[in-house]
Formats: sequence, structure tokens, C-alpha cells
Amino acid sequence: MTTHRPYTSVWADLAQTEFSQGFMQAGPYRTRYLHAGDSSKPTLIAMHGITGHAEAYVRNLKALSEHFDVWAIDFIGHGYSDKPDHPLEIKHYIDQLLGFMEAIGVEKSYLTGESLGGWVTARFAIDYPEKVERILLNTMGGTMANPVVMERLYTLSMEAAKDPSWERVRTRLEWLMADPAMVTDDLIRTRQAIFQQPDWLKACQANMALQDLETRKRNMLTDEALGQIKAPALVLWTTKDPSGPVDEGRRIAGLIPNGELAVMENCGHWPQYEDPETFNRVFLDFMLAR
Repeated sequence: MTTHRPYTSVWADLAQTEFSQGFMQAGPYRTRYLHAGDSSKPTLIAMHGITGHAEAYVRNLKALSEHFDVWAIDFIGHGYSDKPDHPLEIKHYIDQLLGFMEAIGVEKSYLTGESLGGWVTARFAIDYPEKVERILLNTMGGTMANPVVMERLYTLSMEAAKDPSWERVRTRLEWLMADPAMVTDDLIRTRQAIFQQPDWLKACQANMALQDLETRKRNMLTDEALGQIKAPALVLWTTKDPSGPVDEGRRIAGLIPNGELAVMENCGHWPQYEDPETFNRVFLDFMLAR
């Protein structure tokens, strides 16, 4: 049953938040960002999921920027960042993150990532432990290769890329949410504008590379690799995540030496947006722990 919810909008979420939006050259990649906070605070970089964009974090910027200098970025091939003309694998997102950190002048950062963003965060923590403080892995990808989930995600994404109609974009967004009523007209229009870019179909084909089984396999995070993460890590899972069960989050947390598990109820694949009050509290309790 669909729940009736009060209408919300991206602008209403940001209305009382002091933030900026812009573009920065991150190595070879022009990268779009949302920024809240200031350089007197520790740096936090937030990364979205596949076919997503920085607006995934509009409901978190205000609370998190009270303690962090927060940058939510559009990955390459996503949002309004550059769209490279080749299939995108984890190493390409890692290169972008390295370039972005250099561009904002930080050697070390706190990191949070949802889905694809969690996958990139974990791999970055493995490869560059000296550049990571603490990490939050939010319904992360990279440990499972479920053909049914991959096919569903690929189909919904490509259908919306070929025909970015209101209904197809809505259907793609509803996959993320435990309650489809969370998908408001404003959120649909925000994503539809991205999907209507002239280069989006080609970009979507590139960022769907990780839904190809062979490509995915060579990018996946092995149990051994997860055991190499040195940073304190919180694995956040949800009771209604469409990509995998809570048991997978528990398994991941158990493999990471300094790993912990937190479970959010009645959320799907976007808990930071679906229940920002709980997410922000869980996030800050972990990230600010000493």
C-alpha cells in the first residue's frame, strides 16, 4: 500500500542550508559538486549510486556540514560531470576521486558512498589507506553479482535512457525506495533533466558496464580485499534493500577488521534520503566517535 506523504522538493530540502553548486576540474574530469561547510572542518566526500547524482544527499548536507566540510559529487558518466567515451569501471571512478581530492587540496578525507559510491569508497580505502579517515558503506555494491538484480537495474536504467519520459524516470526512481510515495514530482524532474541530456544514452551505456557479468567480476570486492580495509568502517544496510539482504551487510562488516553494522528499518536503497533523520544520527555517531 502506498503511503500518503507531504510534498517535498529538492529546493525545500536545501532552503535553510548554506551551500554552493559548481564545477571543478578533477584531473581530466570536469566534476560537478554540491558543497556545504567550510575548510575549518574535516573533509567529507559523499558519492551516489549508479545513474545517480549529487542530489542523493540534499537531505543530509545541513546536518553533516555542521561537523564536516561536505562535498557531494556527480561521478563521471553521471549527473552533469564529464561523460567519458568508454565503459566505466571502478578504477575510473577512483581516478576521479583522487583528482577531486587534489583539486580541493586535501590529503585525507572521510568518505561515504551509497551503492556504487560504497563500492568506490571501499576500493579506495583498500588502495589508498593513507588518504582515508573513516568510511560509511551505504547499501554498497561490489560484493554480489545477482543476475536478476543486475538485469532489472540494467533494463530500468536503459529504458529511461532511451525514453526519459515521466513514467520511465519515475519507475527507475521507485526501484530505490521502500515506499514509492517518496518519489515526488520534484525528484522525478530533477533526474529527468539529467536523463534528457543529449549525451545521456551513450553515458548510460558506459556506466552500465558494471552490470555486465564479466566486467563486474573483475571489479568485485573479494573477501580478502575487504579484509585489507584499515579504516574504521560502518556498513549500513536496510531491511528493504532491493540489491541484497541484511545478511550481506552483516557478512561485509564481519570481514572488515574495524567493521561495524547498522541496520535501518523500512528503507530501500536510498536510506540517506528516505529517512534522513535516522541516517544523519547514525552517520554522525559513527564518524565523530573517538
